Amino acid sequence: MDREVLSYMDNFSIREIPKLIVSILIVFVAGAVGTLYTLKEITTWYVYLAKPGWTPPNWAVGPIWSILYVFIGASLFLIWRKGLGRKDVQMAIVVFAVQLGINVLWSLVFFGSHSIFGGLIMVLILWVAILINIFVFYRISRPAGLLLIPYLIWVSIASYLQYNLFILNP
Repeated sequence: MDREVLSYMDNFSIREIPKLIVSILIVFVAGAVGTLYTLKEITTWYVYLAKPGWTPPNWAVGPIWSILYVFIGASLFLIWRKGLGRKDVQMAIVVFAVQLGINVLWSLVFFGSHSIFGGLIMVLILWVAILINIFVFYRISRPAGLLLIPYLIWVSIASYLQYNLFILNP
């Protein structure tokens, strides 16, 4: 196992559990805001869009995002625990907040505004923001950066799906 991961596990304190919970809750709250624009559209507008055959089933998307939210929140926790007094940590948290905000905006643009092209632009911006977030977090904490890789993979799939939706629904 990675030496830095073992170091985190050895240094973890019960007193940090509230910080870990808050970190994960921040991400779930952002996800819930995005869901406000998404849920009703899944069975109304989105269901009628032409989609490629490999589109993930709707029932799988929620559980996948839930797992990703835990990883994303844990990543934030690993950065936060380095100390908010550090300038690099402060900047990393700003980068994190921006990419999380873009994630919410994607739902608003794509589902809320029914804009397939706008959704494509937003998901590409989100992909870049996540990549930047990975690099910024990785420089402070390797595990924090690595925890964001599944998120980038999922958004890569979502980007390709969004592109296909744009092509199939002119």
